[in-house]
Amino acid sequence: MSETATIEPTPRSKVRRRAGRASYDRTVIDAILDEGLVAHVGICDGDGQPFVLPVVYARDGDTLYLHGSAVSRLLGTLGSGARMCLTVTLVDGVVLARSAFHHSLNYRSVVALGEGRLVVGEDEQRAALLTIVEHVAAGRSSEIRGPHAKELKATAVVSLALREVSAKIRTGPPIDDAADYQMDVWAGVVPLRLQAGDPIPDPRCQAEPPRYARSYKRDALSRVA
Repeated sequence: MSETATIEPTPRSKVRRRAGRASYDRTVIDAILDEGLVAHVGICDGDGQPFVLPVVYARDGDTLYLHGSAVSRLLGTLGSGARMCLTVTLVDGVVLARSAFHHSLNYRSVVALGEGRLVVGEDEQRAALLTIVEHVAAGRSSEIRGPHAKELKATAVVSLALREVSAKIRTGPPIDDAADYQMDVWAGVVPLRLQAGDPIPDPRCQAEPPRYARSYKRDALSRVA
């Protein structure tokens, strides 16, 4: 984790809508990034056309790594230094209010802005790919074969420095209009969480599933080895 306790918001990263829900605390930001699995990345391509795609990512200190096919339009555009917006959202509950207007979600989200950098050094590329494996399943990288030269050539890795980044969080019950609290209707929160099922082995696998597969979780605390 970065030694910087907070990140000073820039005009681009400052949360303006519901600013009271914003956090620039790196402990909060890192915890959300470390729990998430999928980020959505938005850019404009060389023709100025905007598009957003989901990517698997991982954080290593102050850097996010994204990976994909070497012929990916997204990774190619990002690697050229294009300005990008990366978002990660964790949904914690459905907020059911007394009025349609005040229904909401409890969530934790991060928005990171910046310019991508194509990772060209083999050592950093290998390290980044193993970091992504560990992000998905802590403890896995020590058991598997790393990428060989042909696989590295077919894979693109892009890094994003965590300089312009903010978190936004909603917690708690619905917030209704004062008059609506007299309504005889249930209101509250339906909690949600990502829950893993029992591991399903590959039909050609004889090994027993490892502990991290049997007790898979996506909270940061449970993933500390």
